[in-house]
Amino acid sequence: MSQALYRKWRPMHWEDVVGQEHVVQTLRNAVAAGRVAHAQLFAGPRGTGKTTTARLLAKAVNCLDEAPANRPCNQCENCRAVNEGRFLDLIEIDAASNTSVDDVRDLRDKISFSPNVGKYKVYIIDEVHMLSTAAFNALLKTLEEPPPHAMFILATTEAHRIPATVLSRCQRHEFRRISVNEIVAFLERIVAAEGLDVEPEALRLVARQATGAMRDAISLLDQLTSTGQKVTLAMAQAVLGTATNQAVLAVWEALLAGNSAAGLEAIHQALDSGSDPRQFARQVVEFLRSLLMARLGDASQLDLPPEDRELISRYAAAHEPAELMRLVQVFNRAAVEGRAAWMPALPLEMAFLEALQNPAAISQPQPGTPIPASQPSRKPGDKPPAPPPDALAQPAIPKVKGAEAPQPLAADPANVAANQRLNACWERALTQIRQVNPNLYGLVNSARTRNLDNGILTLGFVGDILKTKMEREENLRAAQEVLSRVLGEPVVLRCEVISGQQRNPPPGVASDGIVASALRDLGGEIVDIQ
Repeated sequence: MSQALYRKWRPMHWEDVVGQEHVVQTLRNAVAAGRVAHAQLFAGPRGTGKTTTARLLAKAVNCLDEAPANRPCNQCENCRAVNEGRFLDLIEIDAASNTSVDDVRDLRDKISFSPNVGKYKVYIIDEVHMLSTAAFNALLKTLEEPPPHAMFILATTEAHRIPATVLSRCQRHEFRRISVNEIVAFLERIVAAEGLDVEPEALRLVARQATGAMRDAISLLDQLTSTGQKVTLAMAQAVLGTATNQAVLAVWEALLAGNSAAGLEAIHQALDSGSDPRQFARQVVEFLRSLLMARLGDASQLDLPPEDRELISRYAAAHEPAELMRLVQVFNRAAVEGRAAWMPALPLEMAFLEALQNPAAISQPQPGTPIPASQPSRKPGDKPPAPPPDALAQPAIPKVKGAEAPQPLAADPANVAANQRLNACWERALTQIRQVNPNLYGLVNSARTRNLDNGILTLGFVGDILKTKMEREENLRAAQEVLSRVLGEPVVLRCEVISGQQRNPPPGVASDGIVASALRDLGGEIVDIQ
């Protein structure tokens, strides 16, 4: 059986570790000075070199080379034993499989024995965050005062799950995600050494798919080259389930044209050709992020060919950053929700349709008037159309998110400025209110109108039920504290019922039933009767 490429190309020297110079240099200096800490914590994303660096450190502290700066030498008996996996004083423990306190007690009983052949007995505990609370407590004393010949190296991808008492006893090293260029350079070394035939565009696609994890990149390259054929960009896209750039551009062009049918057709064609829905959503997010970065004047940081960078800059110039940020959030939500969706394509389809609904198209209401219904789909970045003469007479739409709610106007210039500031801070205020009390967030977000006048914020609700709940003392106090902190000035909340918003039940609907109550008190609307 052949050896996997990521194992064959595991670094054997400090110089072979890619993208973690800040960690490597610190450990090399510690080894050279003879001041290696007895407990180390390596934290960072998967595939960034934590376990590999731990083995290099274990090899270095047990190396027999007389010059500390040359350790590990990979020539002495101890170094060769570590490389071949037969060094008795290097004990690797998978915390995911040994989570109980009995496992730690067994380790604690054996640690007092002297090393067999090396100077130090090194314990590498991988995925240490999987240990139970009792196991962590049993490890504390040994971790704080181990025998002189013992060394602990803890590796984890979730450092926040490790108790503070353990963190304080370790020297912590943060491993970072590896850049695309560094991954591509290392993959090119492997391709040249192994005699593989891979197109440069395919290597770059593999590096991007790895999302900063070198092991993932090497495993993907191993998978692609297992056929023995030349690895082309088209082949890599087919195997990895990614869509072509043309598919992403087709969705963007449909979004610009406001053509929902063309956009959904482009999405379905990409998925029918083998693209993964979540991966396609991530590609759209990456494209929109590139537009946003270019629009903010940071196009030089994009990892794109010159011709693609020029295209991105041209597209980005026609759109405001706020609109691009909204689109990024919409499709990023689809990429996250796609994991649990029972219909994989549904979050992506809903994201595209939501992206067509531009909140800037909503007309600006007067204070105390309901927010009108949203306008038809249009191109992102177009100027909002003028509101129709009877826009203010239209019934209120269902709950509008705070970021999409238009700014109320006021006659007094001072109040105009105050409401503009309120509108700019409203989404941040809602976010903080949700952190304090999710139910209170729902109440505040259900307000159809808002107007700030001389420090008094009036929220308009469509029924007495919502108004009464909002006027509870604890709700008013919590909301006022958040709003005052966000706006930087004292704010007093006042609630009112918007006149003319309650609906009477139509003929055939019982006036004392739940449907009639929803119409009168909650501002509901009947859309279909069967």
